[in-house]
This record gives sequence, C-alpha cells and structure tokens, in this order.
Amino acid sequence: MTKDIATPIRTKEILAKHGFTFKKSLGQNFLIDPNVLRNIVDVASLTPQSGAIEIGPGIGALTEQLARQAKRVVAFEIDQRLIPVLRETLAPYENVTVINEDVLKADVKQVIATTFEEGQDLMVVANLPYYVTTPILMKLLEAKLPVRGIVVMIQAEVADRIAAKPGTKEYGSLSIAAQYYATAELAVKVPKTVFVPQPNVDSAVLRLTIREKPPVTVADEEWLFAIVRASFANRRKTILNNLIHNLVGKERKDEAVLALAEAGIDPSRRGETLTIEEFANLSEQLQKR
Repeated sequence: MTKDIATPIRTKEILAKHGFTFKKSLGQNFLIDPNVLRNIVDVASLTPQSGAIEIGPGIGALTEQLARQAKRVVAFEIDQRLIPVLRETLAPYENVTVINEDVLKADVKQVIATTFEEGQDLMVVANLPYYVTTPILMKLLEAKLPVRGIVVMIQAEVADRIAAKPGTKEYGSLSIAAQYYATAELAVKVPKTVFVPQPNVDSAVLRLTIREKPPVTVADEEWLFAIVRASFANRRKTILNNLIHNLVGKERKDEAVLALAEAGIDPSRRGETLTIEEFANLSEQLQKR
C-alpha cells in the first residue's frame, strides 16, 4: 500500500515539491492525520460497491482514503494549481476522477449520471472550506441528488447549528432548512491541531442522512422557508413581531395574529421554540389569507 498522503512529513514534501502556497480566499486547510481521515470515511459507511463525491480534495488526503474504500470517487477542485499535484498524488488510484470546477457552479446531477452506475450507493464526503460550508450544503440538499447522505468536516459551531434541536440557542433557520431534507447528527469532534495551516476554530464531522420525504408536507416550500427566515431575523423578538417586521407588514398584523391562533402558536413565543411541524402549520395558515 502506498504511504498515506496525510502525514505532516509527506504533506510538507508534496507542498514543497510543487511550490504550493495556501490561498486564504479559498479557505484551504489540509488534514495531516490519517486516523481522522479514516474516521470520516467510517462515518460514511462505504462499501466496495459505493461511489463517493468529494468537494475540495486539496492534495488528495481524504480522496486517497475514499479511493481505498469505494468503487469510484469523483472530486471537485476549484483551485487550478492543485490539479497537477492531485494527478501525481492520486496516480496509484485508477478509480478517481478529479474535476477542476467550482461545485457551486457545477451540474452535480449530470456528473453523477455520467460517472456512476444507476442506483449505485452514493455518498458525498468532504472536508469543506469554512467560508462556503452553508451554500455548498444547501445546494447539495436542495438539488435532491440521488445520494444516501452527506458526511462533512465543517466548523464545529456550524455543525452544532445544523444538528440543533428546538429551544436551544444554536437552533435557527439553518437547522430547519437542513433537517427538512435530512436527519443530522454530530459524529466526531476534531481539534484544530490536525490541520495545516491551523485554523482558529475546532471542527466536527457531521452526518446528514437524506430523508425519503420531508418530515412535513407543505404546498409551497419557498413560502415555508421565507417564514422560517423571517422568524429568526431578530432572535430577541417574538414570532409575531418578526413576522410583521420581516414578512407580512404592519397592515397585515391581524391576519398574522389569526394565522398564529389557527396554528395553535402563542404569538409571544420566539422562533427558536417552534418545531418544523409548527412552522409548516403556520405557513399553511398564513398562505390561506
């Protein structure tokens, strides 16, 4: 077996050989602990028949571990400078394809259709740059890709927010948006010391398991999420005040009061205390008016 890419010495050698310098604008932090990488892959529960989609492979540390477990790996890398590095580090693995593209602009569904077998077990597995974590996750979830789930290493604080339950200070519109599409659980906390360069915050591995159908049924998903966003616009305000100031306007205050009453929601409650079921009920009541 080839030597792991993700050791401090090997990483240093690869970076020096290619004269690679980190771009802060791309949020590049490379993992230098093979055990952490193996943990991430374990959380994804891949089989020798699985396919894996990676985002931001860097120098190939996680890609290599995925290639050893999965049948096929596709990795999206935005940084042109890393393409020759990856060509070299991943040369031993014929089951890997690297696409030099921004995943936010890529047609991921099309890539899946042309790269993987129909009905193949698929997982997204990635060490995501902190600055684009939310846009990438929401794009993947909203695209309704044919994947079993998403396992990502992200900023610990963001992972806490995504997996948060109602009534906690972490719970917010991101928790509801993610949990509408998937069940969320924190798998492993990861210290900042296993990265180069070392970030300022700790990370966590989050597992999202895609739901077969959302936990609630609404006539208009966009309207539901508009209500959710409005309800958290000012966390200190009551649900009624937030709806008036951020969504329906003062002239429709009576309608908002009525909709809350019909949904069985006390107007003095705050958004963070509402479950997704209560938000769904409220969205249906507000839409009637």
